[in-house]
Amino acid sequence: MLINRSGTMVVPFLTIYCINQLHFTVTQAGLVMTLFGAGSIIGAYFGGWLSDRIGFYDMQIGALLTGGLMFILLGFQHAFITLGIGTFILSFCNESFRPANSMAIAYYSKPENKTRSYSLHRLAVNLGWAVGAATGGFLASFNYHLLFWVDGCTNILAALILLKLMPRSGYKKPEKPVGKVSATLSPYKDKTYLLFMGLTTLFNICFFQFFVMEPVFYKLEWHFSERFIGFLLALNGIIIVLVEMVMINYLEGKKHPLVYIACGVVVTGSGYILLNFLPPGAVAGLLVVIIITFGEMLSMPFGTSFWVTRSSEHNRGQYAALYTMSWSAAQVIAPALGAQVIQHGGFRVLWWLLGAICAAVAVGVILMYRFNTESKVVADIKQAQAEMQQ
Repeated sequence: MLINRSGTMVVPFLTIYCINQLHFTVTQAGLVMTLFGAGSIIGAYFGGWLSDRIGFYDMQIGALLTGGLMFILLGFQHAFITLGIGTFILSFCNESFRPANSMAIAYYSKPENKTRSYSLHRLAVNLGWAVGAATGGFLASFNYHLLFWVDGCTNILAALILLKLMPRSGYKKPEKPVGKVSATLSPYKDKTYLLFMGLTTLFNICFFQFFVMEPVFYKLEWHFSERFIGFLLALNGIIIVLVEMVMINYLEGKKHPLVYIACGVVVTGSGYILLNFLPPGAVAGLLVVIIITFGEMLSMPFGTSFWVTRSSEHNRGQYAALYTMSWSAAQVIAPALGAQVIQHGGFRVLWWLLGAICAAVAVGVILMYRFNTESKVVADIKQAQAEMQQ
């Protein structure tokens, strides 16, 4: 993951690339990112479905190799239609990797350290993101085409190293469950999980603006250079690397994950609202990135551990796929929503809207927490009464 993410350069700069290099309109750039999200949704569903059948190992290898080739091919597409189609196929291949990778983390971790395991995984992802974003900003100032080559080659390199360091024989696909299984067989019948996914999708729509429209805001409104924008994106990963594991180790088990998720959502929303009040400048950009990053660190690891605890070995791919599809849906809606709001109301309206959505999501998560807590208390009382009667 560290090697793969160290080449993450195309996606954070794709919107700016479309506008500045290919001379697309903001709306066209938003549509390209929407196609990226649409491919992600289908890819996530397919990846989860196939991972439950062939195992996470083969799925990861195939997704990394095909995704790497598509990154390189995408660099040669300059027309709106061909770039849009290529972006859709690329995201399909890339996103099919995520459910399989989430299954791998769950497989190699223990129940008591799953949150920290996913936090460690995020550390590798974000350390790579910091390297990729900073390097991408540097390369973009010379030649945007280099971003596609580096991103593609790191994908392929990650697949080759996975083949070398983690033999396929080390994983055995779980047997099909016989009889009753304690966990819900399908995430699509798990009403609590579906509600959580709905709230998560709304939050992801807001959070994804950090990578899609906030860099455009920094470029068009605050006139930051590509190098400084790359540094700000890299700072997000650096803070996560330095702080998140320590913070999660301290917080895990002290409160319900939904409490931390609600706090993280509020912090993220406040970061967006501050963009309407802070004067343009490097210090303001740094402050907003720091605030949004802390919101991410509170919400994301505990969100991942929440879905893992509701799944089993036999349906984890489907749960992971639905969780990944939440991100993918945000990738569809966020660019289109952001572009339309900016076109009709400007960036100021967008930041207010994102703050309001985050506040609504936080309220929903708290209500969900209280309902689940009350339901658990009632269930425990009924169980105690039944045991006393026996």
